[in-house]
Amino acid sequence: MIVPGRTASLRHVVEFLSDAWFDAMSAAAREAHAVPVALDLVVQQLVDGDGSSVDWFLEVRGGAVAVTRGRHPTPSITFRLDAATAAAIQSGRSSAQAAFMSGRLRVAGDVRVLLDQQEALHELDDVFADVRGATTYPGGAVPVGGGGG
Repeated sequence: MIVPGRTASLRHVVEFLSDAWFDAMSAAAREAHAVPVALDLVVQQLVDGDGSSVDWFLEVRGGAVAVTRGRHPTPSITFRLDAATAAAIQSGRSSAQAAFMSGRLRVAGDVRVLLDQQEALHELDDVFADVRGATTYPGGAVPVGGGGG
């Protein structure tokens, strides 16, 4: 969770997948509390757009969460998707399941990891709620729930 005083300063300045967005995600991950200790996985994101790719991963181990730019050498699971689909999922306008079913999200790795740890993963949503609420998305999309996180 972002420190309350910082949330207001992030409003209107954090563009999805920008350096500021990664800084905010990393800060939220460092401040995360009550992350299930049993949760142990690395979710790699490969976001394609306009001839380039933004690669980053979410690592959860031993009750700690980290968000890092780049590629992890041994991710548990990898998601490859285009930037518009990534923005729709991150903002809550679409779900990963819907994107997968429509072919807009490709998955590689051990899907069982996600299924086995689904409940614990759901708890991580709250860790990044403030960042999601302070993020602007391509096309002026607003996060579902009013953007307050």
